[in-house]
Amino acid sequence: MVSRIIPVENFDLVIIGATGDLARRKILPALYRLFHAGQMPESARIIGAARSDMGRDAFRAVVQDAIRQHVPKDKISADMLAGFLSAIDYTPLDATEDKGWQNLQAMLRADVIRAFYFSVGPQLFAPIAGRLHDHGLVGDSARIVVEKPFGRDLRSARELNAVLAGSFDEHRIYRIDHYLGKETVQNLMAVRFGNMLFEPLWNAQYVDHIQITVAETVGIDGRGPYYDRSGAVRDMVQNHLMQLLCLTAMEPPSIFDPDAVRDEKLKVIRALDPVAPAEIVRGQYRAGGGAACYRDEAENPSSTTESFVALKCHLSNWRWKGTPFYLRTGKRLRARVSEIAVVFKDPPHSIFGPRGPRRGNVLVIRLQPDEGMDLRVTIKEPGPGGMRLIDVPLDMSFAEALGPKGIDIPDAYERLIMDVIRGNQTLFMRGDEVEAAWAWTDPIIAAWEARGDAPVAYDPGGAGPDDSLMLLHRDGRRWREIGK
Repeated sequence: MVSRIIPVENFDLVIIGATGDLARRKILPALYRLFHAGQMPESARIIGAARSDMGRDAFRAVVQDAIRQHVPKDKISADMLAGFLSAIDYTPLDATEDKGWQNLQAMLRADVIRAFYFSVGPQLFAPIAGRLHDHGLVGDSARIVVEKPFGRDLRSARELNAVLAGSFDEHRIYRIDHYLGKETVQNLMAVRFGNMLFEPLWNAQYVDHIQITVAETVGIDGRGPYYDRSGAVRDMVQNHLMQLLCLTAMEPPSIFDPDAVRDEKLKVIRALDPVAPAEIVRGQYRAGGGAACYRDEAENPSSTTESFVALKCHLSNWRWKGTPFYLRTGKRLRARVSEIAVVFKDPPHSIFGPRGPRRGNVLVIRLQPDEGMDLRVTIKEPGPGGMRLIDVPLDMSFAEALGPKGIDIPDAYERLIMDVIRGNQTLFMRGDEVEAAWAWTDPIIAAWEARGDAPVAYDPGGAGPDDSLMLLHRDGRRWREIGK
């Protein structure tokens, strides 16, 4: 199997905040891989813009260092790297002042797509959008890309939407969530809507429950003060986990079109019931394994911010009424895992009696680290001695199924950046979608802030607080093991 190159129109991509961590770890390496794969037009240009007073050659050295650090060595050749660096330019720019904007305007071409990537803190989104508009940089083909967090509550999200709408139409605003760029997330839609095998069973009649897990082994070291103002709910649940929930639970859109898909996701968010306090568990990691505790890394000895959260939620619609969705995410856990597990109901009657398992089938969609799918089914154990049943996986790893002579699994940013250039907003959040997510999340946060609840301490290297296990145990269910 080979990858098909879909050409895009010529473009100028401006990375505002081009010397920052996100640009060096993700955006610039993704652009190099796109160049390496032949996905970029020969005359496309990448313009870095940041407060650092440096020239083009100095910035090209920054870019080269980022690529050597974050791109596999077998993808780097002297000729390819030189070709990519020739497309790189730079201009000093201050987002909070008018200095440098005229220089940027002079560098941009009038006859190509213009994309502005806001690789900066959210407090700078509004002033940058305003200056792009005021300095005449907003042409007919201009579009902006903004990273999360998009607001920290419903009020601030509405304010930011209103500010951006003052300079850009909604079809030009790309609110990026890199989880939606993962191949497996997109394959979730293909599996559901492209195969008659699953969609008829994808409802409360056949599905017992759904688990969505995003676990990380790292702590918050290096971003402590920022994270301590956000916490796991604002940092992960309101965006990443919400998007995975929407794609899992949504109705089939009438057509695979950006607004048709996002209309169905919005319906899911609006169908979410309020979450009761008893259905939420918050945790904060202790010191252990040679690492500091959360409060030390957050530089706040009295912090009540959660580094782990697990919650149970329900949808009030025909497809999912009565089927619980269990969400969990946390830092300093046993393994780095992101997955969606669709747990089907047990057979209504076992003809095998006590000789075999009666657990339902489980479809696991793995987002990281090994992208793929795993369907657990019951079979007869080989050998004599009667009918003994065991559970086995039908495992499909994308890397194995499509390789070694197949295609490379692209990084999420590669797909999303090219979708920006193509003008395809399917995998980006719409303004009303963001506001609906905050409208559901805000009462959860307000409730525990009003009670003054402190998160439960948990040991690093495990599965989070024991209280989160009880969230399922009292329903007669169990979490899937992290890292199994």
